[in-house]
This record gives sequence, C-alpha cells and structure tokens, in this order.
Amino acid sequence: MTRSKDLNWVKYSFFLFQLSLLPLLISINPVVAETKSDWRSQRATRSESFRGAHPLNLTAVNSVQDIPPRHQVSTSAIDLLAQAPVTRVTGVEVNQTNSGLEVILQTAAGGQRLVPLILPEGKNLVVDILDATLGFDLRNGVTKTNPVEGIKSVALTKVDESSIRLTITGGSKAPSAEIIPSRQNLVLSVTPEGNTAQTKPDEEIEVIATGEAADNNDYFVPDVGVTRTNTPIIDTPGTVRVIPRQIFEDQGTTEFRDALSRNAAGVVTGGSPRSQFNNVKIRGFDVSSNSLVNGIPETFFTLSTPRDLSNIERLEILSGPASIVGGQISPGGIVNVVTKQPSLSPLYELSASYGSFNTVQGAFDFSGPLNDSKTVAYRLNASIYHSGTFIDADNVDIERFSIAPVISWQIGKQTKLSFEGLYFDNRTPQRVGLPARGTVLDNPNGEIPRDQFVGEPDFDGSTNKLTQIGYDLEHSFSDNWSLRHVFRYMNFQNEQKEAFVNELQDDLRTLERSGDLFIDDINNYQATAYVTGKFETGKINHELLAGVDYVFEEDFFESEFFEAESIDLFKPEFAGGVGESIDSSNVLQTGNGLGIYLQDQLKTFDNRLIFVLGGRVDFVGSSSEDLVDESSEKESQDDSAFSPRVGVLYKLADNISLYGSFSRSFKQEIGRSLNNETFEPSRGTQYEVGAKADWLNKRLSTTLAFYDLTQTNVLTEDPDDPEFEIQTGEQNSQGIELQTTGEILPGWSVVASYAYTNAEIIQDNVFAVGNSLANVPENTVNLWNTYTISEGDLSGLGFGLGLFYVGSREGDLDNSFQLDDYLRTDAAIYYRRDKLDLALNFKNLFDVDYVEFADDDLRVGLADPFTAEFSASYKF
Repeated sequence: MTRSKDLNWVKYSFFLFQLSLLPLLISINPVVAETKSDWRSQRATRSESFRGAHPLNLTAVNSVQDIPPRHQVSTSAIDLLAQAPVTRVTGVEVNQTNSGLEVILQTAAGGQRLVPLILPEGKNLVVDILDATLGFDLRNGVTKTNPVEGIKSVALTKVDESSIRLTITGGSKAPSAEIIPSRQNLVLSVTPEGNTAQTKPDEEIEVIATGEAADNNDYFVPDVGVTRTNTPIIDTPGTVRVIPRQIFEDQGTTEFRDALSRNAAGVVTGGSPRSQFNNVKIRGFDVSSNSLVNGIPETFFTLSTPRDLSNIERLEILSGPASIVGGQISPGGIVNVVTKQPSLSPLYELSASYGSFNTVQGAFDFSGPLNDSKTVAYRLNASIYHSGTFIDADNVDIERFSIAPVISWQIGKQTKLSFEGLYFDNRTPQRVGLPARGTVLDNPNGEIPRDQFVGEPDFDGSTNKLTQIGYDLEHSFSDNWSLRHVFRYMNFQNEQKEAFVNELQDDLRTLERSGDLFIDDINNYQATAYVTGKFETGKINHELLAGVDYVFEEDFFESEFFEAESIDLFKPEFAGGVGESIDSSNVLQTGNGLGIYLQDQLKTFDNRLIFVLGGRVDFVGSSSEDLVDESSEKESQDDSAFSPRVGVLYKLADNISLYGSFSRSFKQEIGRSLNNETFEPSRGTQYEVGAKADWLNKRLSTTLAFYDLTQTNVLTEDPDDPEFEIQTGEQNSQGIELQTTGEILPGWSVVASYAYTNAEIIQDNVFAVGNSLANVPENTVNLWNTYTISEGDLSGLGFGLGLFYVGSREGDLDNSFQLDDYLRTDAAIYYRRDKLDLALNFKNLFDVDYVEFADDDLRVGLADPFTAEFSASYKF
C-alpha cells in the first residue's frame, strides 16, 4: 500500500497561502471607503496632550465643531498598514467613589492605549475614543442608570467600526472627569456637578445591559506567557501558537488533545481515542511527558497527568526544543496551560450539555471580589461529565469530575499572592483498540465490527485522581524589575487494569491475552523563582530573565500480572475477568531536577532588531528501589545537560517580522549499556526560520515557519547483544508550517493551518533507515470558521464550519501497515444574546470511518462516528 494521493498537499498549501494573504488582497483592492471626518481628525490632534498624561481636569474643553462631508482616503496596502490599530474594549466597570464614580474601560492584552477626546455637551460629558471598538459581548452597548447621586446614566455605544462613545449624563449640567494613569485600561474619575456624590446613592443602580467579558471571543491573542516574558508573538523568534478558550468552546471540544490537534499547525493526536492520557505529537515527537501551567514547568518523571478543559482559559504552544523554559522535555515542543483566574467584577455562569451516547455535562464558573476594596478575589470552576461510547460493551463509559478554586490577594500595589487548587477524578476505558488485520488491513475472516471490544468489561478500566495545591507570588520592585515565585504540590493516583492482547494467532481471529494491573501513587513537589528586568546599555534595550526551577517526585509503583483466556476477535465471549496472578512487584521510583537559566532579549535600531540569547543548565537524577526484595541494590542515575537558545528577529514594519532561531533540548534516558555505563540524555537540536505578520489592525495573525529538527542519542538495539541497547539512533523531522488566526471581517473569525512534516529514521539498528515515524502524517490541514451576525433582529446568531484533513500515516516504526488519510467535517449553530448562550455542535458530520491513532498492529484506535451535542449556558 502507498500513501494516498487523493488530497494533494500542494493544493492545500496553496489554498492556505492564499487564505493567509486574503487581508492583503482586500487592502490593496481599489474600493471607495467611508472614513473618519475632519472634525474627528482635529479632535485627535488636540488630544495629543492627553497621551500618557497624569491626572488632568478636563472640564474646560471647547464645544464640538460642525461636521464636514465625508471624503475618500488612500486605500493602498502601505497606507492601510500604517493606520493605527483598533483596540477592542472587552469590559466596563462603574464603581462608586467618595467623590463620584470610577469608570474603567477594560481592553485586551497587547492593544494600544485608549486616547479619550472629552467634551461637555449640555448635561452630557461626551468621551469619544478613536481607533477603538467594542468586544462581542459589548456589541449592543452598555448602559447603567442612576449609578450615584448627580449622575443619571453612563452609556457606552459604538459609533462606527473604529470609534466608540462614552456618554455620562449629569443632573443639570455635565460632570467633570480626570484620567487616572493605568498600564492597560482607560480609567476615568468622574465627579458630578457640585461634588454632591454620596457613598451610598439614594436610588438603586439599574443595569440595563452588561457586557463584561475577558475578550475571550477573540481568536487572536497577541501576547503569550509560554516564554515567561510575555513577549508579543510578532516579536518572538520562534513558532508560538495560542488557542483561546473561545475556539474550543465554539467547536464543542471536550478533549484536551482535540483542542490542540485541531487548531495548531504541526500538532497531531498522539494517543488512542477515549484514552485517559491526552497525548499529542508536535513536529513528529510526543510531547506529553512535561508541560507548563501558567508559564511554570510541570515536570513528571513517570506518568503525565490527564487534563480537563473546564478551568482552562487558553492553550499556548511553543514548537521545537524548548528546554530553556521547560527543563527536560521532548524535542517537539511544549504546551503551556493557562488557567482561569479571579475577576474583580462578579461573574456567575451555569452551563449544561447533552449529546450522542448519552453524553451529559454540567458546570459552573463563579468569580468576583471577596471584600469591598477588591483586594481579595476568587474563581471557582467545577464540572461533572459522563459519556457512553460507541463500543458495544458494558463498563466502558467515561466519567469525570473536577473542581478548581483560585484565590488572589492584592497585598499592595506591587505585590500579589494567589492560591490555586485542583481536584480531578477521571475514569476511562483502559484500551479499546482493535488489530490492524480486519480494520486497516485485509482479514480473510472479514472486517471487524467498528464497535467490537476485545478486553474484559468487568476488569478493564483506568481510574486516576489528581489533587493539586500551590501558591504564586508576584512582586514588582519597580516598573522595570519584578520577581515571581511559585510552589506546587501534586498527588496523582493512577490505576490501570487490562486484559492485554499479546498476539493474533495464525487463524487471524484468535487473540492471546494476559491480564495486568498497574498502580501509581505519585507525590510531586515543584518550585520556581525568577526575576525579569528591563534596562538600557547605550542604544540597546534589554529584557533579562533569570531563574531557577526545582522538582522532586516519588512514585510508589505496584504491578501484577495474571493469566487470561484467549478470545475470538469476531465472536467474543467474555470470561468475566482474568485468571490467577503469575507475578508482581512493588518499586519506589524517585526523580529530582534542578535547572538554572539566564536569557537576555536585546532590542536595538528603534526596537526593530531583536536578539534573544539564553542558556540553561540542568541537573537531573533518578533512582529505583525494590520494596519487596530487601537484598536488591538501589539503582540510581545522575545526568546534566546545557541547553542554549539563540534567536534573531527583524521587524520590516510594526506588524511584519522575519526571524531565525537555534535551540536545543534534552531528556534523561534511564538504563545501562552492555558495558554497564549509564545512558546519556537524548538531545534535540533545531534550526528554524520564518516570517510573521499581523493584519487588519492586529485582528488577524499569520506565521510561516521552516524547520529542521533532529533527535540524537536515541536508544536502539545493541548489535553485540540484542538484550541491551546503545545510543546510536537518530531521528529527524523537517517541515513547513503555515497558520492564520483571527478575525477577517467583523463577525467572521477563522483558524486555518497547513503543515508538511517529513519525520523519519536517520539511524537505527532495528528499523530501516528512511522509515517514517509512527502516526506522523506528512500533510495536515485545519480550517475552522465562525460567523456571527452582530446587528439586527438576528444579532447573536452564528454558524461554524470546520474541515480537518490528516494525511496517511505509518502505523509503526517498522512501517508494516498504514493508516489512511481522512477528511472530517464539523459544524455548529449557536445563538448568543445578552446572558444566554445556546449551541448545537456536529462532529464528523458525514460519519467518516477513520483511524485516529495506532499503538501497534494489535491496537488500532477507531475514531468516533457522527455525534451531535446541544449546550446551553447562562450568565447572571
């Protein structure tokens, strides 16, 4: 069998390339546009004195001048690229003060600072803000009536696509206002006429419309925390992708691996469907062992923990070797999980869903301040989930429960302390794969039914419980220097039971099985401390990052093996369990790691030329001790590794950059060679070049990357003694990745990506040189669109359509069988109005029968058929 050519990757790459250039093609198309009028330009000129100003009294301002006719302006690509970006207002706060009101217009991270143009008009204080628009949840405006004595109303409305207006109506004349300095938001201190405000108003505040949101409706997030410096993506010399919560909510995604693999170029599923572990591959290599949580390493030496999406705000992916931020990791890259954090404004949301296979989920998300001064706030997320499967057997359901509390305490203006916890109880089928013979390969006995189960329903299963608690301390010494210290403790209890398939007999229908039981009780302690600082040396601006990571882990591991009866693949008769125990063990495995890192980001030539120079040295140790056989010796191994990172980026314009980078990673390899020497860490080395652009006033982002990634010191069979291994193996991945994310037109959001990945064996003593790495397609294409009607009677009605193409893949390193390519279609219809969200999601719309992943030729994971799910949420 050869690779399928039904969907030519060249056509897909050309299509994605055209799509990524769509904003540029739109911008250079000669059209007649209505633009800002002269009076707005004049007011913008007068407002220059307010930029970056300290508190000012703004009552003495001239009246509005007559508005002249509209006129045409240049629509060339250069002129449009030079226009000021539009900042999105995502939330509004109106708070009482001793002198009146404090009005806060919240903006998305990375947006330009809002510049108000303030004029009194009769009883109204009118605040016009140019180059700004309202977030989706604010699209109908916000009005608060009688917020305090002397002020009748506060109203925020949209004037046009690039300007908004805040109108504050007084009793008999306009109030006065002062700008309060803020790093990101626009904060106004408003005083009623005669300063007659009272702490408690005589009339109750009536909220006509609310639009508080964290801008989670935007698909494009400009800044990321995966690098620990919150550097904008456009300024980062490497491939960084962000998947905001809004994307996987729109898609109706419930699995962590689907949220990643359906929305990021070069990321594919790395585990079987319905598995307890959410494994993914990046650039051909499994990256599931270690990750980041809120920018801080979460390192495990034995097992990686499962994930639940209920408390996740967004996912960030840094592709390629990234040991400088993650310690010992896979060369493919690392995922940063950003969790939901407390809000200073009350947030209460209830949600529920029901779908195919009796899938039921309920959740709530509560947040708000705990005291009047709003220095202490909380966030509480909880979710319960139950789902059957298409597998024709009992006791193969999926059950999850999670609760995630967070409390933040703003101790002072410069110090913040947060406490975060998580409890996650997860129950899944242990393994539901089927042999390749009868699924992807011919079997003379026929095709194996899609819903067949070959384990033992009364025995098989996986149960794991994760308990996590920790704190996060942030302190700013000044505007330029800050310290962050994080500590986490995790206990992970895991139990896996399975009637394991050992072999398919010559009749191609009888499966030989044995039983196994694995129990892990893991205690994991992690601590991080780092400082960031900004300073100048001559004409060079520096951003320094220096810190230390430490981890200690102990795993009390028990295993037991049982006899089990064989089973007929086509007519299974379950035995009701497994047989007698034949072997067992009880081992204590420990691991520890210390990482010290230093990085400097240098900017020069008006911050257009950026260099990143960094390095990290790690010291890791592992040991294993038999807790049953006291005569056995404790085995231990210590290693060290240095991992550099070098990058250079040049900004052709504020929104276009070219970059190149070199980075390395390491991962400890446990074991000894025939000569009784411990193995050295495996190493990942990558060279990458690429280009980035932000289009349409920073509403749309595109990244194009070319990379060459090699993993060395890979274990392979020792030719002198097959019972031992040596480190002469080498694997290489070369590829191209193209991704576009954001808003093309108002209401039309898109995530589009194409990846070409050529991952193969370079050197090995068992598998043929040139063989492809298992489960890595050469070509993948992801396209997800949503369109939301923002005006009129149908405002809030939206539609989503997704196309996900995965090319053919080899099922194992021996390349003995292939998994065919597939094209999956998803769709969604939703309605979002005021506080109510309704959605209907369809996955695998055309019921395509495809394989998602293969462990080996005895365990091929078939994907779910067509499913539908209805969900509803209400905010109050």
